[in-house]
This record gives sequence, structure tokens and C-alpha cells, in this order.
Amino acid sequence: MARDDPVHSQTASNEDDPLPNLVTVVGRGVPSSFEIAVDGELEMVADDPLEDATIVSKQVAEGTIDVGVRRFRFSGQMANVNLVDWNGVPAPESPSTPTVHVEYGAANR
Repeated sequence: MARDDPVHSQTASNEDDPLPNLVTVVGRGVPSSFEIAVDGELEMVADDPLEDATIVSKQVAEGTIDVGVRRFRFSGQMANVNLVDWNGVPAPESPSTPTVHVEYGAANR
């Protein structure tokens, strides 16, 4: 999967933020699976990560999504993203897989 150019926030000063970056997985209305990996630390932004059926280790998150968004804060760089639709067809071959947005230096939201 081709990566978009990373977005760097011009307004945020996150030098003291241990997880200054943000990755957002956006569902397209079709059940799909995702896996993201970073070379730093990763933490899900949610009131109850277990309710969102997402497994998060120190550097990897995986889960399912059909609608809505899943957000994760992380340090370091994005290492890998895998997306597959409900039939197991990977991105970019499937137009149903979620989109992923990565923002480096994102303000803590």
C-alpha cells in the first residue's frame, strides 16, 4: 500500500508529548480488518479499548471496523499498515478497506 506524505502540524508544539503522533482508521461501511505497527509506542484513544475489539500491544494494534473511526497515538514512525475487507481482499485491490490517516506532531486531542 502506498503511503501518503506525512502531515506535520504547524501549530502543535509536542516536544514533551511522549506520543506526539496520531493515526486514524476510518471505516467505509463494510466489515474490514486492520493492523498497524509503529517503531515506537502505541496507545489507543478510546474510553474503553476492549469495547472497540482492538488488541493493542506496545507497538501493534489490530482490530475490525465497519463504520466510524479508531484513533491511536504513537511515538516514532509508522512501520506497517495492513488492511483487508470482509472477503480477505487487501488494500488497494478492495475499495471497501478502511482509509488510514497519519499525522506526525499532532496536537493531543
